[in-house]
Amino acid sequence: MRPSRNTNYQLFAMIAVAAGILLLALGGYLAPVFNSAIDPIYNVQGWLYTRFQAIQDFINAPVNIASLRQENAQLRAENAQLQTEIVTLQQQVTEGELLSALLDFARARPENAYQAAGVIGQDPSPFLHYIIINRGSDDGIRRGMPVVSQQGLVGRVVQVTATAARVELITDPGSQVSVRMQPSEVDGLLSGSVTTQLGIDLIPLDANLQSGDLVFTSGIGGVYPGNILVGQISNVRREATALFQTASVQPAVDFSRLEIVLIIVNFQPLDLSPLLDSE
Repeated sequence: MRPSRNTNYQLFAMIAVAAGILLLALGGYLAPVFNSAIDPIYNVQGWLYTRFQAIQDFINAPVNIASLRQENAQLRAENAQLQTEIVTLQQQVTEGELLSALLDFARARPENAYQAAGVIGQDPSPFLHYIIINRGSDDGIRRGMPVVSQQGLVGRVVQVTATAARVELITDPGSQVSVRMQPSEVDGLLSGSVTTQLGIDLIPLDANLQSGDLVFTSGIGGVYPGNILVGQISNVRREATALFQTASVQPAVDFSRLEIVLIIVNFQPLDLSPLLDSE
């Protein structure tokens, strides 16, 4: 049976329509139509994806939270370790600088022999001013030995055990230091106080003292060697009816920040107590 002429026409028309649609598609004329048809599919696909992602996140949330907590704990531990290392390095740098300054101090006074000691405690009493150092009789430390820092005079050893010693600071109420003020070359007796203030009394009225004048040990009395910096005069008081003038002294040493000190081990203090007792 031969196909009818109408069938051939229909087939030809379909081929022509298909070719036309293909040409229009290749020319981009059907893009708006395709986009309008595909957009709903994309919207449905995006909606399904977001819902699937939300369900997946909900299922994985406990695992993620536990992992985040573990990572946070690890980061905190690493941070704490780094902070500890930084503090340790800072302490090493500070200690190195301090030891270098003490070495410079010792080299500037080669006539003295020194023993370094660490400060391990302070007297808790508000009325007594002492420090405890980690050197004692086993290290050759003896009572009466002067103690200095890179800044100047600290005090003297007053009590010794085998492994530690007690140092009376020059700010202690019982401390007295024979001093000489520069440039006036006037001698005086420096005394401590309960308030840690240092003062010099019985200064002649004709002595020309000024704020900022330096105060050194004089060596008189044999308790301390001479020419160790004590501080500088901060205030001079002259009263019209007084027989002497007085001066306040700012110590060269910051006693609140003492960490390492030097003991002058070759200085032998003079014992004047027999002479004083015989009077």
